[in-house]
Amino acid sequence: MAKVLIVVDMQNDFIDGALGTKEAIAIVPYVKEVVENFEGKVLFTRDTHFDNYMETQEGKNLPVPHCIKGTDGWQICSVLEELRKTEAIDKVTFGSKDLVDVLKKEESIDEITFVGLCTDICVISNVMVVKAFYPEIPLIVDAKGCAGVTVSSHLNALEAMKMCQVKVINE
Repeated sequence: MAKVLIVVDMQNDFIDGALGTKEAIAIVPYVKEVVENFEGKVLFTRDTHFDNYMETQEGKNLPVPHCIKGTDGWQICSVLEELRKTEAIDKVTFGSKDLVDVLKKEESIDEITFVGLCTDICVISNVMVVKAFYPEIPLIVDAKGCAGVTVSSHLNALEAMKMCQVKVINE
């Protein structure tokens, strides 16, 4: 059975940097354990912005510069970076079409699991992009390995994904 784990945006700025939260800090050891024990391919996405961030649509709606390419905040946290075996998928939007392009290169996929940040923005966006291209592959979100902007928005995102036939585990 071919399984894929997608680790969404486990970057310094989302953990303890510009947009960090105590919930994000708390999931790092668990996500490390999931990556270490996963039997299958592990892919990492990396939120990527540039110096013109504040002039973008996202920058106007979320005026907190973060994940600027090349900065420490853009880097995947070190405990996970040392486990990464594939090229990170840089994404300039919440959901990544490049992630789908990488998945299309796999011969067969029987199951895709997601962990990462932020549940209510990039995790849900990438889950729904993948769901659109792979409606028959079971998608799983490991809630214990995710954190949102707020606890309530995290829980709302989990409920929304359940309604879209995504299996949510470890709530």
